[in-house]
Formats: sequence, structure tokens, C-alpha cells
Amino acid sequence: MLDELNLRLSFGDDPFGEKDNFSGKRAAKSKGTYVHLRIHKRKGKRCLTTVEGLNPELNLENILKEFKKSFCCNGNVAQDKELGKVIQLQGDQRKNVLDSLVRAGVSDKEDIKIHGY
Repeated sequence: MLDELNLRLSFGDDPFGEKDNFSGKRAAKSKGTYVHLRIHKRKGKRCLTTVEGLNPELNLENILKEFKKSFCCNGNVAQDKELGKVIQLQGDQRKNVLDSLVRAGVSDKEDIKIHGY
């Protein structure tokens, strides 16, 4: 048993190593998926921004909390039948969300697609 332990340690099989840690940049590139920022018109001048395609391992509630605090808007995490969990924010927050996701290191700028007018 001691020989197995020494063998595992010599090959660097660290249970807390880099492979177990989550990195949004590597996860987004390895899957080939994009984060989509969309805007939807509501009645009058009001609009709704949706953020979809974030890694499901991320805590969307904490991300939403930071978005709401930073952008001074309201929002929620909605469950979509096709897309899974989607963050919805009041107003046109596409530019703000793009800057925040890149600054936080969740995704690269090239992996974020902005849709809408």
C-alpha cells in the first residue's frame, strides 16, 4: 500500500490539482460553446437582457446578485425548456454583462456573442 502511495505521488496525481479546479475560460473553449447575450423588447420602451450559455457548474444566483448590484437593475434566473437556466436582467445590459464576464475571467471576449439591434 505504501508503494502505491509513493507511485501516485511521484506521478503527480494530486487530488487538489489543476484538473479538479474549474476555470471558466478553459471550460468555454473546450466545449466550443458561446455565451449569448440577447435583448428582447417588452411593451413600450422597456427591454429585457438574457444571458445564456454559461457553464452550469457556475453559481448563477451569485452571478445574478453581482450583476444586480453593479448595474442597479432587477433580474432573476429563469428555467428555459431548451436552454436550461438563463439569467434575465431588466434593461439593455449587454455591454455591462460583456465587460463583467471578461473582467471576472468567466469567458473570453471572443466566446461571447451579442445579439439584437
